[in-house]
Amino acid sequence: MQLGLVGLGKMGFNMRERLRRAGHDVVGYDRAAEVRDVASLEELVDQLEAPRLVWVMVPAGDPTRETVERLGELLDEGDLVIEGGNSRFSDDQRNAEILAERGVRYVDCGVSGGVWGLEEGYGLMAGGAAEDVERAMPVFDALRPEGPREEGFAHAGGVGAGHYAKMVHNGIEYGLMQAYAEGFELLAAAPQVENVPEVLRAWTRGTVVRSWLLDLMVQALERDPQLENLRGYVEDSGEGRWTIEEAINNSVPAPVMSAALFARFASRQDDSPAMRAVAALRQQFGGHAVHHAGPTSGAGDVHGH
Repeated sequence: MQLGLVGLGKMGFNMRERLRRAGHDVVGYDRAAEVRDVASLEELVDQLEAPRLVWVMVPAGDPTRETVERLGELLDEGDLVIEGGNSRFSDDQRNAEILAERGVRYVDCGVSGGVWGLEEGYGLMAGGAAEDVERAMPVFDALRPEGPREEGFAHAGGVGAGHYAKMVHNGIEYGLMQAYAEGFELLAAAPQVENVPEVLRAWTRGTVVRSWLLDLMVQALERDPQLENLRGYVEDSGEGRWTIEEAINNSVPAPVMSAALFARFASRQDDSPAMRAVAALRQQFGGHAVHHAGPTSGAGDVHGH
């Protein structure tokens, strides 16, 4: 099958390779000249035979909207666009409407797998009309993991459902990662445990907490047993925030995912203003000792009143 792929970053580049290994004819475009097959979107569209299929893998927000709008100007009736980036689900209806003005079809697809997707395959969650999803199934089958289709692919519903499913997937991921991280810290702090990496490695087989994320944690510890080469600073992709917003909108309690998101916010604060306020209040009402900021601040700079 022939398709165009717009965006050859960390995931798009590997997706192109996996599709080619499966025998598909992929024409790739990216702003980076060293990885692209064609120099422009116009050239990409010209090289595809109608009815065309174009998969978009560019950053969410303005880059995706601008790409979709430009494709809407270049493509013809009967062509199909698949938007596979980490876009907010609420953007999908607008994208679909822009393309529909030219008779171009639209499918949104949440993609999970990261840099491991080339060899392991990608988890795919599609949203759109059944006939559009079916048309793209050869591409989905090439990208998903080997095995039964339902274990690596889902037609989640209409336009927007794919990105909604991926949003919730990432919210769950936040919670799982935070639980493993807190478990690691507790093990490392306990004087009774002398080999934290070995404990975590043992959990990867036969236990109820085994998972691919745990496997990746073990791999990280094999390279850096104390994780001393990393800062405890963690960004969020946006999908974790959107998940919590949707939990609020739908009155769904989500304390684990919420706490995991807020923990990421806390990771970016070298000296939390909120915790300074807590320290000040404890000192005021209870006379508790505090640590004063400054060149000599530290364990020895503790005062009580």
